[in-house]
Amino acid sequence: MEENIITDEKYRYVEIGEGNPIVILHGLMGGLSNFQGVTDFFPKKGYKILIPELPIYGMPLLQTNVKFFAKYLEEFIEHKGLKDVILLGNSLGGHIGLLHTKLYPEMVKALVITGSSGLYESAMGDGYPKRGDYEFIKKKAQDVFYNPEVATKKIVDEVFATVNDRMKLVKTLSIAKSAIRHNMSKDLPHMNTPTCIIWGENDSVTPPKVAEEFNELLPDSDLYWIEKCGHAPMMEHPKKFNEVLDAWLTSRNF
Repeated sequence: MEENIITDEKYRYVEIGEGNPIVILHGLMGGLSNFQGVTDFFPKKGYKILIPELPIYGMPLLQTNVKFFAKYLEEFIEHKGLKDVILLGNSLGGHIGLLHTKLYPEMVKALVITGSSGLYESAMGDGYPKRGDYEFIKKKAQDVFYNPEVATKKIVDEVFATVNDRMKLVKTLSIAKSAIRHNMSKDLPHMNTPTCIIWGENDSVTPPKVAEEFNELLPDSDLYWIEKCGHAPMMEHPKKFNEVLDAWLTSRNF
């Protein structure tokens, strides 16, 4: 997917297909390729897929927070001239999507969150003192998934490189702390945007009780579970994820 990245002024993004826009938001340690299954499937169903590369490591430390990235997303949507977008976010991306929807509800037709932060997240932070230990980082990366084999060597290498780059580590911790501080439990009951919640039954980063709380607090939400699945359903069970999301979008006439 990297070879399809478009550079347009300050933005880098993937754009595939034509139709109703689905803007995808990757997580803190997640790359654009995490959504390969979605980008392969939904353009055939009449959707335009856009995945902006969030400049998590490219901004000054004071701007490395959830609110800045929600604003960055708003500027990207304006730049592309998009209307009535569907936001799809995993982990930190879900949190950014939630905050963006709160701040700019008129821009968002629907929201899809999976393994989202915003209420609670058990991050890798406790393990950073061992960041030089490859096997330790490998185990941490594997723990994100129900099936540890999903954490390929490429994924582990990328995480290892990130946590061993001092500035990237500082910014990783900064955005993680920002996500913890920016708890949205009091905001959610006032957000009426239709929301699809797709969650792994075995998610250890944002456990199932988090999905249940999102579902209770969001006034217009539907919750769907995926069995034998961890923190990134769209990676671990892409076919099932697409089926669930496609059925929900169809039921809501999106």
